[in-house]
Amino acid sequence: MKPEYVLPNEIEKRSFEIIESELGGRAIPEEIKPIVMRVIHTTADFDYYDNLCFSDNAVETALEAIKNGAVFVTDTNMAKSGIKKAALKKLGCEAVCFMSDEDVAEAARKNNTTRATAAVDKAAKIGKPVIFAAGNAPTALIRLNELIGKGVFSPKLVIGVPVGFVNVVQSKEMIMDSGVPYIVAKGRKGGSNVAAAICNALLYMAGGR
Repeated sequence: MKPEYVLPNEIEKRSFEIIESELGGRAIPEEIKPIVMRVIHTTADFDYYDNLCFSDNAVETALEAIKNGAVFVTDTNMAKSGIKKAALKKLGCEAVCFMSDEDVAEAARKNNTTRATAAVDKAAKIGKPVIFAAGNAPTALIRLNELIGKGVFSPKLVIGVPVGFVNVVQSKEMIMDSGVPYIVAKGRKGGSNVAAAICNALLYMAGGR
């Protein structure tokens, strides 16, 4: 089979056409379709058609937060790097990751926790609308659930897509039961690339491109 010649600026469009064709007519609700499609595009994994779960009004709530200058907090610098800087700037938003901050490392040592837990504690003090995107650390979701339950922190949206085996499924289920708006990849799949893809899809939906 010969490779298909596609102009560089047409590759993404062609990729989405292929995804549509391989979905075989399976429908995706319009309000979540850009997110599901972008995650499949990023991963080439059609399991996300079934795995991605959305709370009621999650997208609407996130878009409103973005319009009000939301801060995207990620649990890896990789996810932060994957969020489109031009889209953030256009919409007056920012992306941060506290995992390498000295105060977070010190808090983790002092309290005998993971850095992800300490980073959530720092995020709770931001004082702006927060969209928290976890693609790696289930302990971030566990700590989020604790702070949400105590009324200490109420993110506008939690993107819960850590990948792995230990406490991954359980932490996602906690977020789905926490009462905050969420986008969660049920099961073991996910990753920093998925977290960034969801963030970018929301930014684009808000007019960031």
